Amino acid sequence: MATIIITAIISAAVGIAIYIFIKKIILKNQSEQIIRDAQAESEAIKKEKIYQAKVKFLQLKSEHEAYISEKNQQIQQTENKLKQKELLLNQQRSELGRKQKEIESIKEYLKNQLEIVNKKAEEYEKLRGKEIAKLEEMSRLTAEEAKNQLVETMKSEAKTEAMSYINDVMDEARLTASKEAKRIVINTIQRTAPETAIENAVTVFNIESDEIKGRIIGREGRNIRAIEAATGVEIVVDDTPEAILLSAFDPVRREVARLALHQLVADGRIHPARIEEVVAKVQKQLEEEILEIGKRTCIDLGIHNLNIELIKLIGRMKYRSSYGQNLLQHSREVANICAIMAAELGLNVKAAKRAGLLHDIGKVCEEDPELPHALLGAKIAERFKEKPDICNAIGAHHEEMEMTSIIAPLVLVGDAISGARPGVRREVIESYIKRLKDMEDIALSHPGVTKTYAIKAGRELRVIVGSDQVTDTQCEDLSADIAKRIQDEMVYPGQVKITVIRETRSVAIAK
Repeated sequence: MATIIITAIISAAVGIAIYIFIKKIILKNQSEQIIRDAQAESEAIKKEKIYQAKVKFLQLKSEHEAYISEKNQQIQQTENKLKQKELLLNQQRSELGRKQKEIESIKEYLKNQLEIVNKKAEEYEKLRGKEIAKLEEMSRLTAEEAKNQLVETMKSEAKTEAMSYINDVMDEARLTASKEAKRIVINTIQRTAPETAIENAVTVFNIESDEIKGRIIGREGRNIRAIEAATGVEIVVDDTPEAILLSAFDPVRREVARLALHQLVADGRIHPARIEEVVAKVQKQLEEEILEIGKRTCIDLGIHNLNIELIKLIGRMKYRSSYGQNLLQHSREVANICAIMAAELGLNVKAAKRAGLLHDIGKVCEEDPELPHALLGAKIAERFKEKPDICNAIGAHHEEMEMTSIIAPLVLVGDAISGARPGVRREVIESYIKRLKDMEDIALSHPGVTKTYAIKAGRELRVIVGSDQVTDTQCEDLSADIAKRIQDEMVYPGQVKITVIRETRSVAIAK
């Protein structure tokens, strides 16, 4: 039994050994076949790459030969051009040599002719001296004396003819100057006749319902009082359906109040704190709009390089009036009139238009109110580096300074033409607005006063003072002083009520 087991084990070991041996032989054959296949594939790839390299080389060689051929053609063309230029230069050189020889011969000829002329001139001078000596002997006058007598005779005749010509020209100018001036002015008026808007002192604010009117009034009228205090505009709420009247002589204040009311109604939140916030915001927006109006006006008229402060003053003209005539419209009209007259007379059109637009800037400037607006305008223009002829035209358009600029008479005439047409101006509104402005200025001149508003057509003056500068007792004295000054210095119908308002505010911020 043991022998059988040993034999089986030996047989199994021999079988395993034979299997391993045969497997090694098979693996060896497989690896050799793989190597042969790899070598064959590498040879094929190598031949393919060599073929591609040869094709690429032939292609590059062909391209290089084409490039070399093209360059050779260009070089050949350049050489041909150079040969042509060289041939042309040789021809020009020979031509110049020929012309130089001709010039030399001409120089020689001119030299000979000059010598002949000099000889003739010497002979002429000798003969002339002999003739002058003979004439002096015959007339018993020297040549200088005869020359002086001739000059004096010619002077006398020239003066007589010149005086006669001047008299004729003056007579003709007197006959035609008046006619020509009338023609220019009439043509100018016909070419610039825009519509004139008459300003008033009341703005109507339309509302949708009486409910909104009640919200604008507020509890016990606190909202209206806040609006009036913030804007200086009198709010008139009556039985007129769907309308509220904004009354103030200053169009800027009325516009601020109108825009503020519009935003408050659209927003729906109407209370004193919100009113002050909206009014401050609207005032800032209106300042930006005023600047935009000034820029647009300058662009429309073709006026450039104005100082930004002058542009702001031009924009503020839209909200000012002169005897009921809109000041911006008036200034634009004067600018166009001056430009047309300058073109007719052959003067500087741009300078005339610039002076015409700026001639009334003194009316919208609040500094130095005692100075006439023409002189104030000239002072402002000079401060902002305007040219002297422009400043003089502004200051002299009411003949309050001497006219030294040639365009000054044009501005004077243009202002008169714009303001003198029937229906353009209303003296009553201008005097009314001036009275309200003077009333506010009187109150504002007292120390401690921060704001002044003339309301109710000038029948009431509200004065707001700083609580840290004026006490309650001083408020009574202040109202009495203002009333006395208005009574002594102004002329007005009826009575004027002076109300001094002193308000104390305590502000704290929670963080």
